[in-house]
Amino acid sequence: MTMRGASAEASATLHQQLVGAVSEVGSRKTAQVGEDLFGLAGVLRTTASLRRVVTDVSVESPAKVGLVRQLFEGKVDEISLGLLVTAVEHRWTATRDLADVLEQLGVEATVRSAEDASRVADELFAVGRMLEENPELRSALGDPTRSVADKQGLLQGLLENRTLAATARLVAQSLAGTHRTVSVAIHEYQKVAAAVHGESVATVRVARELSDADRRRLQGALAAQYGRDVHLNVVVDPEVLGGIRVEIGDDVIDGTVASRLHDARRKLAG
Repeated sequence: MTMRGASAEASATLHQQLVGAVSEVGSRKTAQVGEDLFGLAGVLRTTASLRRVVTDVSVESPAKVGLVRQLFEGKVDEISLGLLVTAVEHRWTATRDLADVLEQLGVEATVRSAEDASRVADELFAVGRMLEENPELRSALGDPTRSVADKQGLLQGLLENRTLAATARLVAQSLAGTHRTVSVAIHEYQKVAAAVHGESVATVRVARELSDADRRRLQGALAAQYGRDVHLNVVVDPEVLGGIRVEIGDDVIDGTVASRLHDARRKLAG
């Protein structure tokens, strides 16, 4: 999720506040904060009148703070309310950005509630692959005639007792949040999970599974190149004739045989 201007500044401030607040509490309370933030994002997204008031620059901050305290005090955790108060005290580039950032903070809190954020990232990747490989499932989840609860029940049945609680909660949220599709949401959530663990996400396409030694060498090389640890998503793709293709952020490193053959043909033709 990319924010601009005032929204980017507000998002950075809220992120720091969240990290500081949940670092001092246990996993159960952190999970509750995530749940609260998802709920608050949903209320703001569906209640246009409230959203307009709390993002209106002509309304004084004390009035906005008083309103959200009146509406939500005692109904959400004090950490969640504190984040909402900070949010309405800030300016926002677009009115929808406030709800979007609260949802993103909810994702981060949910990830941080798990003992192993790296495992959450792996599980989200596995869910994403399941969706990619099952067009009928994607179609069912994208069916506008089915309720969100029905779709959540479908995924819950497929994942029951197979993932961490944090992963299951994020999968459910992927159907109720702001992202265009479940697959896009899962991909974005995985990037958050990797970032919490201090990593970037690299998708690696190979003809056959990498050995543990090859994984470590590749991770080391990418970490040295990008200046931070890298979480590998390895996809075994029969269409890869040999070599390796790495996608990390906007960068693509294509060392496959097909790519080298294409380059050779281009040079011969040129």
